Amino acid sequence: MLKTILRYIANYKNYFVYLSIAIISIFLIKFNDQPKLRQFKVLGLTNFAIINYTIDSVIDFFRNDSEINSLKHQNAELMMQVNLLRQNGFENKKLKELISLADTSKFDLVPANVVSKLISRTQGTYLLNKGTNDTISVGMPVINEKGLIGIVTEVTSEFSVIKTLKNSTLSIAITIQRTNVDGIMNWDGKELIIKNIPTTYDVVPGDRIETSDFSTLFPPAVPVGLVLEKKANALGLLHNISVKPIADIDGAENLFIVRYLSNIQAMKLKNTLKESNN
Repeated sequence: MLKTILRYIANYKNYFVYLSIAIISIFLIKFNDQPKLRQFKVLGLTNFAIINYTIDSVIDFFRNDSEINSLKHQNAELMMQVNLLRQNGFENKKLKELISLADTSKFDLVPANVVSKLISRTQGTYLLNKGTNDTISVGMPVINEKGLIGIVTEVTSEFSVIKTLKNSTLSIAITIQRTNVDGIMNWDGKELIIKNIPTTYDVVPGDRIETSDFSTLFPPAVPVGLVLEKKANALGLLHNISVKPIADIDGAENLFIVRYLSNIQAMKLKNTLKESNN
């Protein structure tokens, strides 16, 4: 084995010597900063760059650029189509839930879309594309497939203005479903709050909240939200309960206006109609 290696080295010793000298020369040139050698380095790098560019150009010449560009174009189109399919799938799922709600609800529901959203810290207000032409009246609740969104406060022939749950001027009589604890919920500019619930009452995070039987605005048992947290007040005898809305208020787009008026609202509407007729 050793004899074979020695014979191989003897046969190719000239090449080994040349390669060793070349490596040593390159090493010395690299770490030598003399002006003449600097010029030599620059010249060598320039020649290398020219040769590399020429080789790349030759390779590119044989490439089918039109085919590559066509594939890139198809890839971009496929990406857009996949994104559109995802969006359509999401909308399809949401619309199925809306149709299911419309089919199973005991109330008369009018489908409506959000035309615009006027949102500030304390005033959540939406404009819907349904009005008196669709027999919509002030005081009708607005929901989506998850739960309560708000209430109609102004109506024209073709449009309705609604106050959402995130409007500080809207107060809602609610019931905690599991224990029948009643309270009043409103928006404080940061979150939905039920104030002044005695600490002795059985309320835990995750409890489901719905509209109360005593509400003068909404039909009973409409889902509103979930108990998020209990916060004791300064005296420690009462709790303020923060609520997470069960419906996505900020992302609401496809809604239903419920053709429902409480007895008090119906009486007010009748009085208004009488006055207008007189």
